Amino acid sequence: MTTKVIRKIVKIDEEKCNGCGECVPACVEGALKIIDGKARLVSEIYCDGLGACLGKCPQDAIIIEERKADEFDGAAVEQFHHAKHPAKQDEPCACPGSALRGFDREEVAQAEPAPVLKSTLANWPVQLRLVPPSAPFLKGADILLAADCAPFAYAGFHQDFLKDHALIIACPKLDNFDAHLAKLTDILKAAAPKSLTVLHMEVPCCFGLVHMAKEAIQASDKNIPLRDITIGVRGERKS
Repeated sequence: MTTKVIRKIVKIDEEKCNGCGECVPACVEGALKIIDGKARLVSEIYCDGLGACLGKCPQDAIIIEERKADEFDGAAVEQFHHAKHPAKQDEPCACPGSALRGFDREEVAQAEPAPVLKSTLANWPVQLRLVPPSAPFLKGADILLAADCAPFAYAGFHQDFLKDHALIIACPKLDNFDAHLAKLTDILKAAAPKSLTVLHMEVPCCFGLVHMAKEAIQASDKNIPLRDITIGVRGERKS
């Protein structure tokens, strides 16, 4: 038996939707399906409300609303995926963001020992849940909101992105989205930063961090420039 709770969930404007289907593969959970020529929510329990599908709709027919809905059920999502695409023995689940992959490391020829790189981290703590909105290092700063995985994937993280920025890290999939959204909003209100850069991975669920940043800026009533950077799972910059 499902439980009704007040939470964020997608809403599709059927008048705007032309049934192109761009949103369907963007939804990792498989909550969307084209039915009778329109994108529709298969079941409320499959929608996590992160909004990875928003940026894939060319008609702007999808929004996130807050209303009473069936509670998101991750176990049901996994069962749904297994029913559609039975996993092989070495595949724990069908979610593309957590699919097992192995990469060949590129060998870099060096004539002499590589220099020891210095950290450019200028603040602590860095976890969004631990950073107080009143932290002095956030005041008027250029803030970098990075997905947890991004610094591990991108080799030049410190030099290319972290330098001259105050760092906050979060995961839109594994962390409490609503709690993080409220915290980020409080930070933007209190700190009035010069800019906010979101650095996230290319996997669909990670785009929820961009959605979080946009909502927080809107809720803060601040005119804060937003920069969106995507990193591929092989460590390459996508945008």
